Amino acid sequence: MGKKITDKVTWVGKTDWELRKFHGDEYSTHRGSSYNSYLIRDKKNVLIDTVWMPYDKEFISKLKQEIDLNKIDYIIANHGEVDHSGSLPALMKEIPDTPIYCTANAVKSIKGQYHEDWNFVTVKTGDKLEIGENTLTFIEAPMLHWPDTMFTYMDKDKILFSNDGFGQHFASESIFNDMVDAGQLEEEALKYYANILSPYSPMVTKKVKEILGMNLPIDLICPSHGIIWRDNPMQIVHKYLQWADAYKENQIIIIYDTMWNATRKMAEAIAEGIRIADPAVTVKLYNSSKTDKTDIITEVFRSRAIIVGSPTVNNGYLYSIAGILELIRGARLKKKAAAAFGSYGWSGEAVKLINEQLIKAGFTLIDDGFRAEWVPDENTLSKLREYGKAFYAKLSNIK
Repeated sequence: MGKKITDKVTWVGKTDWELRKFHGDEYSTHRGSSYNSYLIRDKKNVLIDTVWMPYDKEFISKLKQEIDLNKIDYIIANHGEVDHSGSLPALMKEIPDTPIYCTANAVKSIKGQYHEDWNFVTVKTGDKLEIGENTLTFIEAPMLHWPDTMFTYMDKDKILFSNDGFGQHFASESIFNDMVDAGQLEEEALKYYANILSPYSPMVTKKVKEILGMNLPIDLICPSHGIIWRDNPMQIVHKYLQWADAYKENQIIIIYDTMWNATRKMAEAIAEGIRIADPAVTVKLYNSSKTDKTDIITEVFRSRAIIVGSPTVNNGYLYSIAGILELIRGARLKKKAAAAFGSYGWSGEAVKLINEQLIKAGFTLIDDGFRAEWVPDENTLSKLREYGKAFYAKLSNIK
């Protein structure tokens, strides 16, 4: 059965406790997720979004326990991605003529995925839908995180249905933020921002400021994944402004891959040097072939600087480093510094090539990096510790 949010709004989504990978294999969901669908019962009945297609039959069955499907007057598709719209084909077989309110771009994406010409009603920012005591206002939010995305605001109940904005991949029996662990919730919200929304930070800033400028009273923020913000809901809005503004903590991470542990030893020695320079700075090491890539990107997002290392293999670097560098480039992070290092036997191109990718990703290079021939001996390890200290000193001069 659904879960009551207000007298007029019921959560009718699906909690996916088993989910561990999302967007194919791109995003790790250690705490599962949920696909949040909302049923509004006013003088008119409105369904906001559906759930992912593998759960369409379950969704339709449980929705029928809540309401006669023929009494649903409108469907709102805030976003056409399959985790939100996947149950539309099954639902529309039951109520084929029901109007679907969405953006023009959502019509394109939904038609492109399901090849059905349903009863679409296109809306844009400021358009309204009277449903009884409440009026719904649509707010386009392109690139948060697809071109078709929009939010829907419900005025009397003071609810912002924010789709992928302000969400998290977080499965829980409790659907409200004041009923879950606050630390875990912020961790998942930041991870979600870092991996899903950080490429679009300029649009995030613009849209959040636009919503704040509308002076909408907001008692609840209901995203399409994870927990609903009920206690001080605007906290996540202000977090988004902070995260979108070249966010960084006092943290440096070292990302490396290694074949025979030479590069690992280099990474550990550089980390020692940084910690000697400033015991207060957080330094973390990640082997990119053994660590979840979503978690690495989250830590990159949080960091002032990153140092990336690989041995030279076939005149290049290891493929796990190539993958992480591509994800880092796609995140479009701002005002972060970087350096490269690596071991080699006879050619040693990896450091130069990593530097090139870091520049393409928008990072400020601290220096040309550090190369070590074969396995570092104690003399080289000492130099690497000094390199770590020098890296931190140079980093302190970068604003």
